[in-house]
Amino acid sequence: MTSSLIRGRPRRSASHIRVQVAHTVLGGVISVAWLVLPGMTFGGGDPVPEARAGRVADAAVPGRTGTSPDDLVLPLVAVGAAGVLAGYAYLRHTRRARTRTTPGTGSPRPPAPTPAESDRQARTALVAADDAVRTSREELAWAEARFGTPAVEPFARALRAAETELSAAFAIRRRYEEGLPGAADARRQALVGVIGRCAEAGRRLDTEAAAFDRLRAPVRDLGGALDIAERRSRELAGRTAGAEATAAGLGERYGPTAAEPVRGHAEQAEDRLLFATAALDQARRAADSDDAEQAVRRLRAAEGAVAQADVFVTGVERLARELAEAAALVPAALTGAEAELARARAGLPRAPAVEPGPAGRRDTAAAPGGRPEAPPRGRTAANRVPAGEFRARLAHADTVLAAVRGELTGGPYDPLDALRRIARAVEPVGAGRSGAVPLAGFLAARSTTAAAEDFVTTHRAAVGAEARTLLAEAVRLLAQGGTRTADELARTARQFAERDVRTHGTPYTGEAGYAAGLAGAVLGGVLLGTAPDGGPPASFGGPRTRGRRGPAPPG
Repeated sequence: MTSSLIRGRPRRSASHIRVQVAHTVLGGVISVAWLVLPGMTFGGGDPVPEARAGRVADAAVPGRTGTSPDDLVLPLVAVGAAGVLAGYAYLRHTRRARTRTTPGTGSPRPPAPTPAESDRQARTALVAADDAVRTSREELAWAEARFGTPAVEPFARALRAAETELSAAFAIRRRYEEGLPGAADARRQALVGVIGRCAEAGRRLDTEAAAFDRLRAPVRDLGGALDIAERRSRELAGRTAGAEATAAGLGERYGPTAAEPVRGHAEQAEDRLLFATAALDQARRAADSDDAEQAVRRLRAAEGAVAQADVFVTGVERLARELAEAAALVPAALTGAEAELARARAGLPRAPAVEPGPAGRRDTAAAPGGRPEAPPRGRTAANRVPAGEFRARLAHADTVLAAVRGELTGGPYDPLDALRRIARAVEPVGAGRSGAVPLAGFLAARSTTAAAEDFVTTHRAAVGAEARTLLAEAVRLLAQGGTRTADELARTARQFAERDVRTHGTPYTGEAGYAAGLAGAVLGGVLLGTAPDGGPPASFGGPRTRGRRGPAPPG
């Protein structure tokens, strides 16, 4: 009784309502029978009272019974009304039970999403969370340049927490794409885990968005922030001209394939800087007009464009250093690889292995004196594969190393690709674990991963979850020393990202009325692309708050 009062009304089961309806109907039937059946009239022989004046007594009409049809109208109407009310009460009770949300009662669960729908939700969540983390990282750097590291530490902690959640989500997604777990229910839970981790990453950033805005309040930040952005824009304009010359020189010195990762970087940097210049001019005019909200919006767009111009220019400069470092390392890597192949070849058995005897035991070659010869040291790979296959691997490695040596004197070549081939050639024979060979593989993987990271950062509005998941796994493996797999994943991530950009197209074509560089700013995620003018600038925060600097909706 107490629990029923707490819920606000007594609990009535559907069976109780059905009993009430049955009682009502039964009572109606009995009433009809009482009135209709002749035998149910008590005292039929009793004298009938004299009719009142002005009324014609039915008993005076010959051939009529004691009950008139008119006398049945009201009882039948009453019975029908009772049935209708009881039915309505039952339907109302059933509907209330289906939608009840009071404690202790179950409400119907929404239909479970299909596997395809869950997969789509997970992909969308990954992209949104990754974009939020990348944008927050960019704007946090601007705030740190303006106010110093201690002032932004709370927001840096939130960003690190969001990065941790996002990394876990990408790891779950990667295992899911590899087929783990295998059970259907477990796979559905894995997708739920991805969505949950992404939601938590976004929540961490959304929670700090308001405090971050207070730190960057226009009254204390606008003038200094504009100065910093304009100074960096001018600096990048000079570096962009140098990057264009550097990229051209890389193609001439190392060949077109060596410079392919930064093809078009200088032009795209110029495009972002054109947009940034226009946005900064608009921000200055808005500030002079005391329109702080508009000024901050334009400033934020300019900052995002400048940050991406920096990514393009820095990518060219970094690749130039990497190629020079790789070119200096190729001779040493070749020498080290050849020495390791010689040691592996010296460990080969002198005679083919003997087939298993009758007892199923594989005998070893006998040393002089009848004792089994101990396997040579360092023959790890040779012990795992048949001798014939091991010799084939050695021959292939010799061919690769000879080709690389020929390239050293044959004209321009890609030294990073040369290091990659050296490391991969000696790996199947168990060599390449010491000397310059491991460093060769690491430099190649690091360069590939950094180039893929730059591409995703500057084209994030078009890049989907598949490329981002592969890139996240490449970054993780590179930090753990899995250089070959990291290199392969990063290369595949770059290919998928480029495919996404080609499929996405460019909706902002620079037609009349569009600002210079608008298409690139939308493609790069500087603007969120939700309006013909490119939409609001992306800001520090999670998916719920990162677009908050847009104009207020009408009405």
